[in-house]
Amino acid sequence: MDNKNNKLKDFLLNLFFPKFCLGCRKEDTYLCDDCRTLLDISEFNYCLCSTKPARLTQPNHGKCQRCKDKNLSGLYSALPYKDKQLTRKLIYQFKYQPYLKDLAKTLASILVEHFVLSGNNTNEIWDNSVLLPVPLDKEKLKIRGYNQAKKLAEELSKVLQIPVVSNTLIKMKFTKPQMELSKEEREKNLENVFTIKKPFDFTRGKIFLVDDVYTTGSTMEECAKTLKQAGAKEIWGIAIAREG
Repeated sequence: MDNKNNKLKDFLLNLFFPKFCLGCRKEDTYLCDDCRTLLDISEFNYCLCSTKPARLTQPNHGKCQRCKDKNLSGLYSALPYKDKQLTRKLIYQFKYQPYLKDLAKTLASILVEHFVLSGNNTNEIWDNSVLLPVPLDKEKLKIRGYNQAKKLAEELSKVLQIPVVSNTLIKMKFTKPQMELSKEEREKNLENVFTIKKPFDFTRGKIFLVDDVYTTGSTMEECAKTLKQAGAKEIWGIAIAREG
C-alpha cells in the first residue's frame, strides 16, 4: 500500500511540479545524462588546505603537513565549486528558492560516483561509522523548512547503509552567511556556536560530517572541535563541492 501511495505522490508531483534539467531544461530530471558528463567529478582525494590542496595517494590519509593539526581528519569532495556554473546552480537551487530539496538524491549520487572513482567505496572506510549533518540555526531552518545537509546525509545513508545521527550536534545561534566573510571573519563568526544537545557515544567508530560546500573549512573544523571535546576520535568531512 505504501508503495502505491508513493507512486501516486510522485505522479502528482511530476504532474503539477515537473522537473527540468538545471543545465539544459530537458524535462523529467534535475540533471540529465548529457549535462552530468559535463561535471568534473573528482577521481582523487585532497587535503584540507583551502589554498592549493595537496593530492593524496592513500584514502585513509586525509591531511598534508600544512593541515596536520586540524581537528578534521580529512575530506571527501566530488566537485570543484568555482569551475562549473552548473555545479553552482545545482547547489544554489538545493539551498535557496524555489528550494528543490529533492535535489538531494541527485547530489548524493554524484558523491557516490566520486567514492567509486577515487576508491573510497571500501568496507574499511565505511564500517562502524555514522553520518552527521552539519546543523542549521533555528532561524535558517525555519526559513528554508529543511536542513540541506540532513537531506543529503539521508540519501547517502540509503546507499552506504550507515546511520544518520541528527539533532545531537546543534547550532545555538544565528550567524552571518559565511560566503560574505573573509577567512578570519569566518572563523570568528563560528566560534563556540555548536554544542552537543543529546548524549551520544562519539568514542566508537568514525564520524562523517556532511555539508554542501567546503570553502575555508571553518564550519566543519568548528563542528569537529566540538565533537572531539565530546570524545570523538576520528572525524571526516563529506561535501558535494569545495573551493580551492
